Amino acid sequence: QCSVCCVPRRSRGRNYEAELQRCRPEAALVEFGDYHPLKSIMVTDTKTRRGARKGSTSSSSSSSSSAPLDPLSSMLDGTDPLSMFAAASATETPAMSHSWEKEKEEEVVGPDFESWSLKRGEILARFTTTEKLSIVSRRDKLFCYSKLKDPGSSAVSEKVRTRLEELDDLEEGSQRELLNLSQQDYANRIEELNQSLKEAWASDQKVKALKIVIQCSKLLSDTSVIQFYPSKFVLITDILDTFGRLVYDRIWTMCSDPRPLPDSFTVDDVNDTAKETCLNWFFKIASIRELLPRLYVEAAILKCNCFLNKCGIQETLPRLTAMIRGIGDPLVAAYTRAYLCRVGMEVAPHLKDSLNRNFFDLLGSFRQISSESVQNQLVLQRVEVPEYLTLYSPAISWILQCIAYRAPEPLLTEMMERCKKLGNNALLLNSVMRAFRPEFVAGRATDFIGMIKDCDEAGFPKHLLFGSLGRSVACADPPESERLTILNEAWKVVTKVRSPQDYINCAEIWVEFTCRHFSKREVNTVLADIIKHMTPDRAFEDAYPQLQSVIRKILTYFHDFSVLFSMERFLPFLDMFQKDSVRVEVCRSIMEVFIKHQVEPTRDPVILNAMLHICKTMHDSVNALTVEDEKRSLALLIIGFIRMVCFGRDFEQQLSFCVEARATFCNLESVMVQLIHTVNQLAMETSRVMRGSHSRKTAAFVRACAAYSFITIPSLSSIFSRLSLYLLSGQVALANQCLSQADAFLKAAVSLLPEVPRSISVEGKLRASESFLLDFINNFLATLLVVPDHPEHGVLYLVRGLLNMIQDYTWEDNSDAKVRVYVSALPLLAAMSQETYLYSIPKVDSNETLYGGDPKFLLEINKLSETLIGQVLDHLKGLGRDEATRRQGALAFSLFGVLLAHGDLRNNKLSQLAVNLWNLSHKHGYCETRVSVRTLEFIKHQAQQADMSHLSDTVQRLVLQSRT
Repeated sequence: QCSVCCVPRRSRGRNYEAELQRCRPEAALVEFGDYHPLKSIMVTDTKTRRGARKGSTSSSSSSSSSAPLDPLSSMLDGTDPLSMFAAASATETPAMSHSWEKEKEEEVVGPDFESWSLKRGEILARFTTTEKLSIVSRRDKLFCYSKLKDPGSSAVSEKVRTRLEELDDLEEGSQRELLNLSQQDYANRIEELNQSLKEAWASDQKVKALKIVIQCSKLLSDTSVIQFYPSKFVLITDILDTFGRLVYDRIWTMCSDPRPLPDSFTVDDVNDTAKETCLNWFFKIASIRELLPRLYVEAAILKCNCFLNKCGIQETLPRLTAMIRGIGDPLVAAYTRAYLCRVGMEVAPHLKDSLNRNFFDLLGSFRQISSESVQNQLVLQRVEVPEYLTLYSPAISWILQCIAYRAPEPLLTEMMERCKKLGNNALLLNSVMRAFRPEFVAGRATDFIGMIKDCDEAGFPKHLLFGSLGRSVACADPPESERLTILNEAWKVVTKVRSPQDYINCAEIWVEFTCRHFSKREVNTVLADIIKHMTPDRAFEDAYPQLQSVIRKILTYFHDFSVLFSMERFLPFLDMFQKDSVRVEVCRSIMEVFIKHQVEPTRDPVILNAMLHICKTMHDSVNALTVEDEKRSLALLIIGFIRMVCFGRDFEQQLSFCVEARATFCNLESVMVQLIHTVNQLAMETSRVMRGSHSRKTAAFVRACAAYSFITIPSLSSIFSRLSLYLLSGQVALANQCLSQADAFLKAAVSLLPEVPRSISVEGKLRASESFLLDFINNFLATLLVVPDHPEHGVLYLVRGLLNMIQDYTWEDNSDAKVRVYVSALPLLAAMSQETYLYSIPKVDSNETLYGGDPKFLLEINKLSETLIGQVLDHLKGLGRDEATRRQGALAFSLFGVLLAHGDLRNNKLSQLAVNLWNLSHKHGYCETRVSVRTLEFIKHQAQQADMSHLSDTVQRLVLQSRT
């Protein structure tokens, strides 16, 4: 099957320096105007002129270069699909663009305004109850209306009257009472009503939809479970919002026939049918008998006024504001005002007068809190006054947020004066501090502290007020001269808080102010106080989120870890994190900041001891159940720390650190690998720095490094990590003239080869190990060129040992890997037969020096080469019998390349072998023609060299065969 039968007698002599010179590329002069791949690209930018005719273009810049266009830069000329689309849009819809720009100019409420959706979730989570709730739907008449008389006709059209009568005539059996509902059941029932509203509207049952909204609005007058009222308000107003959108969208749709209504429409653009329908809705709502549902439902469709009257919203808001004065319950009135302000901000945020009037009316109603009816209600429900006052906070905060949004600073002064007139009402003062911009509040921090001192402690705890003040001064800087006074006054109050939870909630806020403006001394004092309050009865176990926040804030402002760890109370503070998962998370956050901000390597013992403790905490959390991603994440952080440790020229101390780290982090393999790399780098650095001086001490240290690696490598579970590290450590030992240590590493690597499994896990997937093994062996072969033979083990003992292991290894079925190793070994043997080696290691005598071209040494090389080629040829014959012709051709071509590069083709038998391998590789047409052509061109080029003229005869015998 295979006609190749002869073997080479010797390798050709190589002059590596001459070959290198011949391989250098020739320099070519490039004229200024010629194209060059590194030359800057001139791009033609084509834009549409403003005011030009549709379709006409003009070039704002152009290039006269005739160089070919770069395919990537061509996308910059405005002709890519997205640019064309944008240009087309700009040309075809100028009116839309203008409308959008106008809308942006008129926009009042921007993204810096905290939306109701964010407040909504906070209220539902904060105001909860375990009391039973109820929903009652009564059969009583919802509306009362009078038929107005007019000299000419009825004041109300027949159509409107009919709808009112339908609405007034409630269905039989509509009375329902749902009692003993849990909070979740109540919320679910409200959501069902919301869905019923949408379904009724979709089925054109507008009267039924309105009934649902009215009944839901009535629920807001019920304060029987007063702690839940803010959450009830949120749930019910969701239904009102839905109703308002449905009504507005319906009227908008009616206005869009026959042509769409523009965004910035006027009353003149609204047709009569839409106006009549809109007026009909307002008539219905005006006929509601009870004040509260009438207020809420009209506020829900407030935006619809724009269909009737240009000034409709501006006139309606003051009227509704005045109507709220008729609500007797101050809590119900406060939330009604909050809803009106919310709707007002959505439809007319520029009407600030209505917002201010609502707030001032709210202040006037505060005296009702002490009334007999309210106090009796609190006694009946067993609610304390401080708890009752907190129910007002969402409503007051929302109203003040609307007022304070982009408000000038003098408005804060006015609000502070009104607070003083009310006796520094704590609830109001708290809302003011949280509503206005932090820089306004921080500038008046001292004044606010004075007002807080004058507040009544019974109604609203002062630590909550200081917490609100702390949020502002943490975001904005108060006057520098007042900062220490502010901190002292605040901490006097905070430290006296008895409840651990209340204390840490407030202390956490002021930690940021302390870190922002003061040194480690003040921060250490704050940490000591926190430890003092949170340690008794293990109170810290219920405050892990707040304690973690304290750590994050400290790390935000202290990036110098020598300063951070010099705080006496920092590490004791960390000891409060007793829960393993939280403790590891805190250590992780510290390590992330350290790796990010520690620019220079460190040898500070304070930092090293603290970071070792932190890294050990992360390492000790690893167990059999820890997932690989978690292990990898923790290992990367620990490796980042190890890389930042440097003892300068104190190499022994550096090695001692690595020894300690090895004992500490033995469960994370990637950390162990990093430590071995660190020690190898340390050995090379030692040799470089101390070259020529203290040679004995240097050699002893390098041997100690080698011993560290030799002991550590076997503990690794990944076999390829062990192989690569044995090879690397052997190379390092060899570079430092430690021949016996290098020999031990390389022999250990060879001895490990039989243990390589057929498949390995790579990123959680099983993959064949063959390709990884071949890569390692090729790297190993390249190293063996400079490794001198051991005087007691014979010629080429490492090469023979490696090849024997390859021979005995169990390879994959139908694999050519073994013979490919043999082919790879041939260049090594050819390089070993040269008088001067391609590369060498300083102060290490390779075999070229040891044997000095001894004929016996060359004979051994030739014998081994004959054996390897014989094995390859036998394998090629077997591939012919097995009809694996594609593999046969590839392997034959590979061996041909080796003979061409390293064999002496002046030998006729060797030349004939090369020709036979060429023919065999092309026999079945699987060899790439392009590769073959380039190979022939290379041989012809080589044949032009004086010492390679014999290749002319060989190249004449190499024929390209067609695939047909």
